[in-house]
Amino acid sequence: QVQLVESGGGLVQAGGSLRLSCAASGNVGSIVYMGWYLQVPGKQRELVATITSSGSTNYADSVKGRFTISRDNAKSTVNLQMKSLKPEETAVYYCYVRHVMGEYWGQGAKVTVSA
Repeated sequence: QVQLVESGGGLVQAGGSLRLSCAASGNVGSIVYMGWYLQVPGKQRELVATITSSGSTNYADSVKGRFTISRDNAKSTVNLQMKSLKPEETAVYYCYVRHVMGEYWGQGAKVTVSA
């Protein structure tokens, strides 16, 4: 089992920046990769970015150059630095862990980007 606790959501103006953090606990030794997804009400959850334990990253095309995912393996945390935020990126952001035993989701962090 892996438990995930997110922090850092909130309200920001368009063009502003926000940082999300996610701390994993439990059986963290077998985590394959960590990442972030977002979900807009009424729509499917979609990928934002992922990062492996070796630091390989993958980003949605829409956030490349603006968002940066990072990971601290020693602390089992994953962060998402978001810059130049857009109102359409208002969503609940979920921390995600792909583990050898399955997948886990955080409770979600609300991000609101005002126009």
